[in-house]
Amino acid sequence: MKTYIVGVGMTKFEKPETRDWQYWDMAKEAGTKALEDAGISYGKVEQVPVGYCFQASTAGQRAAYELGLSGVPVYNVNNNCATASTALMMARQFVAGGMNDCVLALGFEKMARGALGGGSDGGDFKTSPVARHYGIMAAKHGFEMSPPTAQIFGDAAREHMELYGTTEAQLAAVGAKNHRHSAHNPYAQFQDVYTVEEILAAKTIHRPLTKLQCSPTSDGAAAAVVVSERFVEQHGLGDRAVEIVAQAMTTDTAASFDSGSCIDVVGKPMSRAAAEQVYEASGLGIDDVDVIELHDCFSINELLTYEALGLCEDGESGKLVESGATTYGGKWVVNPSGGLISKGHPLGATGLAQAAELTWQLRGAAGSRQVPDARVGLAHNIGLGGAAVVTMLRGFN
Repeated sequence: MKTYIVGVGMTKFEKPETRDWQYWDMAKEAGTKALEDAGISYGKVEQVPVGYCFQASTAGQRAAYELGLSGVPVYNVNNNCATASTALMMARQFVAGGMNDCVLALGFEKMARGALGGGSDGGDFKTSPVARHYGIMAAKHGFEMSPPTAQIFGDAAREHMELYGTTEAQLAAVGAKNHRHSAHNPYAQFQDVYTVEEILAAKTIHRPLTKLQCSPTSDGAAAAVVVSERFVEQHGLGDRAVEIVAQAMTTDTAASFDSGSCIDVVGKPMSRAAAEQVYEASGLGIDDVDVIELHDCFSINELLTYEALGLCEDGESGKLVESGATTYGGKWVVNPSGGLISKGHPLGATGLAQAAELTWQLRGAAGSRQVPDARVGLAHNIGLGGAAVVTMLRGFN
């Protein structure tokens, strides 16, 4: 059964503690915007998967109650950085499977300032669900005092440089592009433009990654209303409906660990597998895609994801971003929102914020950051531990 996004909403992503609000306040803002965008009431919603990582159990109910006390099922979802796209996938499955005609996917996060730890529990690495991943890193590169997530991705960046000749300037070009894009996004945490030279000169977090190549901790929420084709027709929503053409989630396989490479352990194999499943299911390939929102938690991960999604061959991603192929005027526009690096990264909201951006782009409603003639969009969201979700979307035009 076909599924459609007919309403999206999000809060501005902000530095933690910028606003005096609770997670249910931000969830109410995003959820209300999505319902208003769809032109429906909360009473039409039949189920609500809610994503978050840092709040207590049943925080999803506390958040959803701000939208209405209708008694519908609420599911609490935690899949690390892929949490929100997991909530979106659950919503799509409920509708595609014929269980429901209207489901609200909601995601939020209220984070602490400072670098993200080794897992959503913030505990020690021996008991962390990503202990196996960090063990691969430590065996090859040792364990330093820099933030662990920056360390494992920074080590992946050094491996890519050693294998393929990727340069620090090419890594910085990712940050420069995404900061430039976010200048046109009112929802972005940062809206400052930086040159490659300024990004290279910024504080080093874990070599070769500087601060302006790393996603920040953020507060924020996002939501999407997912409905059936029947619901679209009954409510006259065809002019705003964006089809979820195909979607896939993969987790780690032996390919993530057997090589002993940080490139693999941070998610490239599972991203590639999810993309291949989506291309097969949709009948669309990367050459059919106009606009992409992908998981640039660090600049190196944007380059790795270019290769995993098939934008280029392995080792060619540094040259690809440097060529301008992934910005306005190029073959694709990647992260027109500013991506995680500049828009922000509240873990439980990120994947739904990607869906919101692509929905606006495919409706032709993205304002000054609009990708010309955008018809097909692709979202990519990963979480260490691990989960990779890839979603293919198509506009109604």
